[in-house]
Formats: sequence, structure tokens, C-alpha cells
Amino acid sequence: MSRVERASARGEVVLPGRSVEEVYAPPKNAAPDEPRPAADAEAKESPLRAAPWVATTYFGEGLPYSIVHQVSAELFTAFGASLQAIGYTAFYGFAWNAKFLWSPLVDMYGKKRVWVVATQLVLGLSILALAMPADRGDLPVVAWGLIVVSVLAATQDISVDGFYLDALPEKRQASFSGLRVAAFRAAMLVARGGLVVLAGIAGGWRWAFFAAAAMMLLLGVGHALFLPRPSAPARPEIEALAVRKTEASYLQAFVTFLRQPKVGLVLAFILTFRAGDALMFAMHTPFLKDLGLNLTQRGFVSGTWGTVSSIAGSILGGMVVSRLGLERTLKPISILQSAAIPLYAWLAWARPGIGAIAAVVLVEQFVAYAGSAAFMVFIMRRCQGAYRASHFAIGSALMSLATTLAGSVSGHLAKGVGFTTFFLLAFLASIPGVILSMFVPTNRADEAPAKV
Repeated sequence: MSRVERASARGEVVLPGRSVEEVYAPPKNAAPDEPRPAADAEAKESPLRAAPWVATTYFGEGLPYSIVHQVSAELFTAFGASLQAIGYTAFYGFAWNAKFLWSPLVDMYGKKRVWVVATQLVLGLSILALAMPADRGDLPVVAWGLIVVSVLAATQDISVDGFYLDALPEKRQASFSGLRVAAFRAAMLVARGGLVVLAGIAGGWRWAFFAAAAMMLLLGVGHALFLPRPSAPARPEIEALAVRKTEASYLQAFVTFLRQPKVGLVLAFILTFRAGDALMFAMHTPFLKDLGLNLTQRGFVSGTWGTVSSIAGSILGGMVVSRLGLERTLKPISILQSAAIPLYAWLAWARPGIGAIAAVVLVEQFVAYAGSAAFMVFIMRRCQGAYRASHFAIGSALMSLATTLAGSVSGHLAKGVGFTTFFLLAFLASIPGVILSMFVPTNRADEAPAKV
């Protein structure tokens, strides 16, 4: 039986005369870090030409994410919702946890550019539809409407990430990883700070939702006009595989991700890399309150300067990874990210003044988001072939799932053992990720199938 026949018997999609191994094998004469030929024109352009659309697309990712996860909590609190109801807003995260289930559809149907524009426009209209219910405090309508927004936002994430991988050569992908994280964080600052403040100043939540809808619609229109159109792929057989609208093609998105080398280590690393930070961040606000910081102080220390520090960390982290390579930076960045967590245990034990508290918050936010920039490069290196958007969605969804699970137990754990012990446990939870960073593959994923 030939290789093609064996592949077909296993239910794999093959092209006439080509096995899956041959389809996914890189060009024989290609250097390991050579940009895809399809992106040669982009590779020769100045980074300044790509920076604006990278920033605006990832700002577009961060804005609805913050509305769903942060602004909704502020809205429910303002209208006197119970603590249980406010806590239930965490379940909106399931849209991001499960986005890998429909991510192959973005690869299989239509162009990533069209998906980006369409989801942003529909998001703008959906947020606009919630303005008046939010203004009158119709929380059930808002709660159901935010489910729609969360699914649309998760779908936008898939399309934006896929477009990023298609439109930029690999070397540029690494160099812009910090800008991606920074733009996302800037959107969260605009939403958590600007929109909430606008609602208070203007005397109604409708103005916050009007402003958010206007930003999303402007992004959609602007990207429809100015978002670049990536040149045709140089390996059309791969794209032909991607557009086969069959059950086998859908499943291949998952099969090809799981057949990369050392997939067991890769999956374990994705699930554990942010475990310690996820525990710590979930209790960040109540911990600062326990230290005696009032709402204004918490907003200043964490919401403003903490966010600025995280943006700086993500940009610098992306620059360092781009210049030195992921191979040389993943392990030290993982160690620094883990080593910053015990600083919170020291705060809980020493209970110093606001100056020391602010310093620790700034350092930890800086290091954590430098780690996020490196982690994004790692996930991008796992994305190859016709299913790049699907592979990124799978990797980021697994990371999101780990964050959701860790965050869900953080409150019970902190209440049971106290903050000092809690943060030491968070540090211990970060150690497996550090150890795995020494063994996971940091080069591009070999696209030829490997045993799971």
C-alpha cells in the first residue's frame, strides 16, 4: 500500500499525487529562518508600514475583551448586582477557551482579511445594541448580549491572529510580538479606565457603550480600507488543502497540530507557563485592598502605572526576543517571570507603604508581560502550514483554559491559607513552566507528521 493510500485510510486529506508528509514538508532549499516567498515584498518593507495595522488590529482584540471581562463587572457592580452574579462574568471566558472548536472554519472559508473586517463591524453593532439596556440597568439583557459579544470577540481573535501570521514573514512576527501585547493592553486601559470614567462623567452607561461601538466600527471601516492584502501564497497546494470543505479537512487542523515534534512537552508548557501568574492576578485587586489601598490608589497603582509598565515590558520583551532569538531568551524570561511572584509574598508578610507596593506591582507587571511577548512567539512557532490560524487558536485557547482553571480556585485557596502562603503556592505553580522552558522546542514546528 502506498503512502497516499495509507494516509487516505487514516482519514487524512491528501492531494492528487501528494501525501500529507509531502504537502507539509518545507521546501528543500529553504533556510530554517527564511521568510515565506509569499511575504518577500512585506519582508523588504520598513517595519513602520506594518506597525500601524498590527497595533490597530490588536487594539481591536483588546477592546471587546475588556468590555466583556472588566467593564461588565463595573456595570454590574454599579447597579447593585450580587457578588455571585459578578463572579459569573468569568464564564464569558469560555468563548476564548473553546474558540479552537470553530477556528478551522476561519482557515477553511474565506480570507482572514474579510473575517477581521466583518467581525469588527458586527462587534460594533452588537455593542451598540447593548447601550440602552446598559443605561437603564437591564442586566439580564446585557448579560445575554455579552455572550454574543464574547463569541464574536473570540472569532475576531482567530482571524486577527491568522492574518498576522499570513501577512508577515516569521522574523517580523517575532519583532512585533511586543507591540501586539502592548496594543492589547492599551485597549484594556482605554476600556477599564476611559469608558468607565466616561460613564461616570456623562451620567449614563449608554455613552460608554456608544464610544466603544464607535471605536469598533471605525476600526472595521479603517481596516476595510487600509489593511494590507497579503500576496498569494507561494505553495498553493497547501491552500488547496485548507479550503477543502470536508469533515476530514476540519479534523486535519487538530491532527496537524498534535503531530508536531515533542507535542507532549509543548502542550504541558502551554498549560503551565502562566499558571503562577494566573493564580496571582486573580487575587491582585482584593490583595491590594487588603493592604489598605483605596479605590483611587488601586486605580493609580495597578490600573494606570501598572498597565503602562506592562506595555513597556511587552514591547521590550518582544524586542529582546526578536534580536536574540527565542532559543536564547525563553528560559531566562521564564525564570524572571517566576522569580517576580515571591515579591507579592513579601508584600503580604511585610505590609510596607504604598511606595514599596507600587514598586513591586510595576516590576511584576513589567516582567509578566515580557513573558507574554515571548510566549506569543513560542505559540507562533507552533503554527505552520495551511492551518496557521487554527494552530494559534488551539495554543492560545489552551493557555486561556489554564488561566480560567487557575483563577477559579484562587479565591478559595487564598481564603484558606492567607495571602503570604497563597503567593508562595503561586510561585510553586510557576516552577513546572520554568523547567519545561528548558526542554520545549523553540525552532519552527516541523510540519511533517510526527507520532503523538
